[in-house]
Amino acid sequence: MLNAQKPDHVSLNTLLNRLREGRYVIPDFQREFEWEPWDIRDLMRSIFLDYYIGSLLLWKGRPDNFEALSCEGIYGFDETLRPEHIVLDGQQRLTAMYYAFVSPDKPLPNRANRYYYFLKVDRFMAEEYDEAFNYQWSKGWTQLLENREQQFAQHIFPLSVVGSGGWELPNWVQGYEKYWEERAKEAEELKDLPAERAAIMHAKNARDFGDQLRTLTEQYQISYIELDEELGLDKVCDIFTQINSKGVQLDTFDLINALLKPKGLQLKHMWREASPRLEFVDTDKMNVYILQVMSILKQSYCSPKYLYFLLPGTEKPIREKDGSRRKEILVQSTDEFSVLWSKGVEALERAIRLLRDPREFGAIASKYLPYVSILPAFAAIQSYVRSIDAQQRLDAQRKISHWYWASVFLNRYSGSVETTAARDFQDLKAWITDDNHEPSLIDEFKLRFRNIDLRSERRSSSSIYSGIFNLLVIQGARDWMSGHAPQHDDLDDHHIIPISKAQKVKAGERIHSILNRTPLTAESNRHVIGDQLPNAYLPKLIQKNGESAVRSTLESHFISPTAFDILLRDPFTPEDFDAFLAERQSTIVAAIEYLLIKERIDLSPDLRDLDERVEQVELKLRHLISEALEGEVNRLPPHVLKKVEDRLAGETKRKANFEIDSENPLGQRLQFSDLRELQDTINSKSLWPLFAEKFKSKEALATKFGQLAELRNGIRHSRAIDEITKKEGDAALLWFDRAIGDIS
Repeated sequence: MLNAQKPDHVSLNTLLNRLREGRYVIPDFQREFEWEPWDIRDLMRSIFLDYYIGSLLLWKGRPDNFEALSCEGIYGFDETLRPEHIVLDGQQRLTAMYYAFVSPDKPLPNRANRYYYFLKVDRFMAEEYDEAFNYQWSKGWTQLLENREQQFAQHIFPLSVVGSGGWELPNWVQGYEKYWEERAKEAEELKDLPAERAAIMHAKNARDFGDQLRTLTEQYQISYIELDEELGLDKVCDIFTQINSKGVQLDTFDLINALLKPKGLQLKHMWREASPRLEFVDTDKMNVYILQVMSILKQSYCSPKYLYFLLPGTEKPIREKDGSRRKEILVQSTDEFSVLWSKGVEALERAIRLLRDPREFGAIASKYLPYVSILPAFAAIQSYVRSIDAQQRLDAQRKISHWYWASVFLNRYSGSVETTAARDFQDLKAWITDDNHEPSLIDEFKLRFRNIDLRSERRSSSSIYSGIFNLLVIQGARDWMSGHAPQHDDLDDHHIIPISKAQKVKAGERIHSILNRTPLTAESNRHVIGDQLPNAYLPKLIQKNGESAVRSTLESHFISPTAFDILLRDPFTPEDFDAFLAERQSTIVAAIEYLLIKERIDLSPDLRDLDERVEQVELKLRHLISEALEGEVNRLPPHVLKKVEDRLAGETKRKANFEIDSENPLGQRLQFSDLRELQDTINSKSLWPLFAEKFKSKEALATKFGQLAELRNGIRHSRAIDEITKKEGDAALLWFDRAIGDIS
């Protein structure tokens, strides 16, 4: 196309002015604006960090072409158009810039609310870029936009200031600087030296930030290609079709591969050799995941900008806590890069092997892996644990398991995850080193797991469906025909009430809920269930195998005795289907609490039963003591009270949302006491008369407490438990049950 296209560039300021004036229009054949809120945020981050965001393809238009293509303004524009260019490639980027910088009063597509984009100046100036850029959608945000002082105090720079034009930007920067200069003077008068230093630093940051903004708006260039207005409509449409059907966008892996070639490394060849070892997981991102694992292990971060610091000889700028700067080369040579690559591949291979193990995490097939995107964080933390002292690894694996299941059931890895993966890696390392650094995610899981509505969980909807399936596999769900644990490569998630009966029970989409599905072999599904209701196929199973055996088998599928009885109802009505789903929901939630919240997932079924009985005895003892002491905390033995108060203080410090129970202070403190402290309380000289009638002899009580403690410690600390310990522990449980009796 001779002289038909002209490459050029435009500054950010000029581009925003043209957007505000309605000079860019979108042809009708373009798809709608469809970026997610986080996609817009990531583009803003790229612009502020001076990254290349790609070229635009524009066609200089004429009135007849604007009309022929039914051109409209970009999403959110509602002023009078002054069209100059038809956007052929770059609509999503231009619209994202308009929405973030100009901030039209309109919700994002498929969203109920308007979104506001902002930058945290203090984070940005500290080069904490992953934390600096964000967005909000709450209606109260409009009040913040009208309150400059509140913005200054919170270091919030609305990106709409950039798009306002005129003197808005310099006025904002001057106001921000003045605000912190005044705070510095106030702190100086109060002789508050730390506050004064902080305010002076913020005032300096304001000046530096203003300089960066001025440079950004005036010098950041967006490249574009302009097609001549005389170019025929047919040729322009063909160009657009070629771009959208054959255009291949380079990803991070491709770019790093290109940059490594001059250094003598063929990254694509290395990936071809590694890929067969990782083919269990169905994803086209595994090559990038290897780079992310390498990056996490080397620098604890894995977003695209950090991956480039893995290039041999590349200098990474480091900002120290005192504000000084230095540079560091993370990977010195191509040999070191190759070693690190191998370490990343091995870490992912081990992680996949662990996740698919039916005794560990139960993702027996790729489709049952709750998140592919969790792999880099999971692989990196597992690799880290291999480097710590052997005595710490058991507890470390317990913490990793808790984090993993919390992430699954809270849908933590469902969106953009590089920052999440890096933060989780750092948080887990801190928690493994110090119990007081438990991530807030763990507490959130404990608070929210009961509210999970499993009726709406179908395979495509979230990780929760796969998480429940994984738990069923780990639980040892037995085959309905043989009663044995089947070969796991033969399992699939089959319907308990078959699809053919969905209309009869008015199930709708709930027929596909995880509550109506369970791991079964194809043979069991075909020969046992078929297209029958449970009240038809279960009696046949009972006739051949006995009711006790069938009930026991179905209990291994989280089908409780109550749920079993519901399935046998004849006729089986829509109300019975609802009752079955409700009962299985309750059973599965209870299993999540016991196996994951209370961390009993590694116990064998017989030890789980003993553990539950130990827990019930502990609860009865606490209730008994609370009643006997009439709720008075100070009646506890001094040494017991001190230990309990120390634990309570630690919990308060560790968890921001932890609350002291003023209505039942003794009951709360007894929750933080162990078995031996309960024993010391009952045996204390002043309190023994309150319990003597129930327990008769201190010596007998001490023996039974010893047996119970031995059993409990063996269970809770994953130690081998011999038959004598089991039997003595079982006898102690019976003794306590009889001595204490029922507690209402």
